[in-house]
Amino acid sequence: MKCGVRFCGGCNPRYDRREALNQIESQFKDIDFVNAAEGVPHDLLLVIGGCSNCCASYEQFDTGAGVLKMWDKTHIDKILDDIQKRK
Repeated sequence: MKCGVRFCGGCNPRYDRREALNQIESQFKDIDFVNAAEGVPHDLLLVIGGCSNCCASYEQFDTGAGVLKMWDKTHIDKILDDIQKRK
């Protein structure tokens, strides 16, 4: 499974977004987490915002299993559950 990752611009991050992704990646060795790229199909898209605005655009990406969005480190457990359900 390939999961495209889209980060916000980081203008007002309230937590370490890269560390959040590291925690998520460590739980799924069988998923290839890559920078989301336009025109490239992804099985799943993970949008990681730094604050509650979660303003990163994602409509331009192709995804088969949908889009997951997070904007707080407390969302990590929910993201882990959601990814597991979509595998």
